[in-house]
Amino acid sequence: MSANGNEASARVLEGIHYATGFAVRVVIHNGLIQGIEPLEAGHAERLPIIGPGLVDLQINGYAGDDFNTLPFSTDLVVKASRALWREGVTSYYPTIITNSPEEIEEAAGIIARACDGDARTNRMIAGIHVEGPFISPEDGARGAHSADYVRAPDWELFERWQRAAGGRIRILTLSPEWPESADFIAKCSATGVTVSIGHTSATPEQIREAVRAGARMSTHLGNGAHLMMPRHPNYIWEQLAQDDLWSCVIADGFHLPEAVLKVIFKTKGSQALMVSDAVYLSGMPAGEYTTHVGGKVVLTEEGRLSLASNPKILAGSAQMLLWGIEHVLRTGLADLRDAWEMSSVRPAQFMKLAAGAGLTPGAPADVVLFERNADRIRLLQTYKDGELVYEAEEKST
Repeated sequence: MSANGNEASARVLEGIHYATGFAVRVVIHNGLIQGIEPLEAGHAERLPIIGPGLVDLQINGYAGDDFNTLPFSTDLVVKASRALWREGVTSYYPTIITNSPEEIEEAAGIIARACDGDARTNRMIAGIHVEGPFISPEDGARGAHSADYVRAPDWELFERWQRAAGGRIRILTLSPEWPESADFIAKCSATGVTVSIGHTSATPEQIREAVRAGARMSTHLGNGAHLMMPRHPNYIWEQLAQDDLWSCVIADGFHLPEAVLKVIFKTKGSQALMVSDAVYLSGMPAGEYTTHVGGKVVLTEEGRLSLASNPKILAGSAQMLLWGIEHVLRTGLADLRDAWEMSSVRPAQFMKLAAGAGLTPGAPADVVLFERNADRIRLLQTYKDGELVYEAEEKST
């Protein structure tokens, strides 16, 4: 599967290229991919698949560690970041949702201090995603976000959070239905913050105005929306129609029907991105839990998270990107290359990360090795900047 070079900083990996299907040798040196060489076809049968590490733009927590239940420690951020390696994630955006201004500031500061204090965590966290509180106050569109803290965009307040974050806030989800939105979006864009439209009741014209001001993405399109809305026009059609908006989706099999995913994938093409939007119960065993947002919730053996009081209502996503990749493979919505790239190089390219180069010479050696059996994926190894950071306990040969 892999062989170390003579130097500690050198490494050679062999596998089946996830996109081409050809056997390749990937040479890594000083944390970068130095070269990719073809291998003889005879090696292919016993080799794992090799692909770029996964990049998740929206993670609220993982394996019991929550970025939205204060107080939490820098150690929690470090622990969660390292735990994500077993999910094949090599870059991510911890997500802080609607809360009081003081608690958003505190959470951003804790994440920033975790990055400052631990080099590996700093390399894993590509930025912070603040989802809210500048979202729709309306039921349905607001989702599970607390109505008590929803407010209009406030640039001075955002600057306060950004100072606490050490400039690490890179994504902000808002609704452009607020009168102040266009100016606020323009200021965000001018400072390198990606504005994403989500949890919105905006009119089509307000969405168009937001795009003109610099909004570039849709947060979990099709979710965080009213149960009933006009056939047309409405804010989902308008976001799909905007050529300058990239669309994020939660493809866990519970949040969106296959038909909706198919339409988004077909409409957006290379601008379709997959996110987990995972809550802290992701990576946890099935059972009943108590959360600070939804109260008592149930995580089923099938992976669905719902309110204990009403199983028809979802209580968030409890699955990671690998689960979403398996879902779109199983349903035939995407092939392996597209499914993997929607979860890795495309979000990295969108956010202008070096990892957007994927498996190419000169790119960061953020690499995973995995096995595929039909629509099931088994992660074997994760490399971050050329360093082996996760290895499955048992490997198939």
